[in-house]
Amino acid sequence: MTVMRRLQELQLVLPEPPKPLGTYVPAVVAGGMMFLSGMLPVKDGRPAWTGQVGTDLSLDAGRQAARLAACNGLAVAQAELGSLDRIKRVVRLTVHVAGAPDFSDHATVADGASTLLASVFNESGGHTRLAVGASSLPARMPVELEIIFELY
Repeated sequence: MTVMRRLQELQLVLPEPPKPLGTYVPAVVAGGMMFLSGMLPVKDGRPAWTGQVGTDLSLDAGRQAARLAACNGLAVAQAELGSLDRIKRVVRLTVHVAGAPDFSDHATVADGASTLLASVFNESGGHTRLAVGASSLPARMPVELEIIFELY
């Protein structure tokens, strides 16, 4: 089954690719790999959530923010590649979580993105992952993702 057909099966409509917040490109393809810049939980050009997980946002809201950031990453990849069917596998996911100083559920927040990628790419969606805490992220958003794909 193609990735595009899988999106339809999951009833997942990708958003418009978000615009960069600074002077950088959203993606670079090099050596058979695609490297995405930091993906944020942006909807319609605005932060969908702001604040720290565990202080301003619930754990579930953090997971939803990570899922939206992953959807934005897929939208960027589709715009850059023309089709997500050019993605062979998800290689690496790095999830930065803005959390309270005593917050320790980074992995649970990151699962919002990991679960989405695994659903979309099936066995090719298994990936290495790093989930780390941060005191703040751009525009006070709760999560920022970096995604690396291997291409066909």
